[in-house]
Amino acid sequence: MPVSPPLRKRNLFTRHAQVAQWRISRLDPGTQAILWSMSAGFLFVVLNSIMRGLAIALDPFQTQFLRYVMGLAVMLPLVMRGGFAAYRPRNVAGQFSRGAVHTLGLVLWFTAIPHITIADTTAIGFTGPIFIMLGAVLVFKEPMRWERWLAAAIGFAGVLIVVGPKLSGGAGWYTLVMLASSPVFAASFLITKALTRYERPEVIVVWQSITVTLCSLPLALLHWQMPGPGQWVLFLLCGILGSAGHYCLTRSYAVADISATQSVKFLDLVWATLIGWLAFGDAPSNSTIIGGVVICAATIWIARRESRGPR
Repeated sequence: MPVSPPLRKRNLFTRHAQVAQWRISRLDPGTQAILWSMSAGFLFVVLNSIMRGLAIALDPFQTQFLRYVMGLAVMLPLVMRGGFAAYRPRNVAGQFSRGAVHTLGLVLWFTAIPHITIADTTAIGFTGPIFIMLGAVLVFKEPMRWERWLAAAIGFAGVLIVVGPKLSGGAGWYTLVMLASSPVFAASFLITKALTRYERPEVIVVWQSITVTLCSLPLALLHWQMPGPGQWVLFLLCGILGSAGHYCLTRSYAVADISATQSVKFLDLVWATLIGWLAFGDAPSNSTIIGGVVICAATIWIARRESRGPR
């Protein structure tokens, strides 16, 4: 019986995906973690660009709630296909603790994002890797080799080169609110790292959507506005991007030390610059080009060092 064209295309896509996954699995854990983290960063940059526009048009807390509702809706078919028993967590309390902490970080982030420029938001967000690296040392006793500290420092210097001339400092206390979200998100990611020891990445991502949705609902109901058709489509896209981004991030934490992936976080600024250039025609400034070169150099260098393993 001949195979229909749609089925043939689907089988071809499945084979390509399996080949790509096999090639990635043959890489050393450090390189795998960096690739997963790079993918997550790109997805989150696209997600945050859409979320900022939605948070300005609608209530920020409603935007936060609907983003995770759609993320849960996107993953529901996968859960039904695999069976609910396959997604039952071993530590329900840990999942809800992670969800509550992440919700707190989101509340701070969404409170500030409508009032802060993209440059200020980017600069403040890049303090997160520093908090994560410190927490990895204190909580998980991960070995912080000098290469990781140096790559993080060089990457952060590249960020300052890019955003330093653009910082306005006129956002008042909202800047401090945004800054306060960084250590909270760091704590959430550290809890995620702990959960990867006995939970599959798919389980963690599904339960993050469940717990954040439940924790965000009361705030969303305070100033509810009915989204338009175009906004519903954007929320669905955000659900896909967010779920895929958190899956990639969780996979990176599962295969290597969390501190080994933090220097790649600075590549998010490169993704943001490219998206702004291609989508909105925002030509990069000289400081952006110079800083981007510094960030890329630090990322490539630490990737090569991590692939060789500790000396």
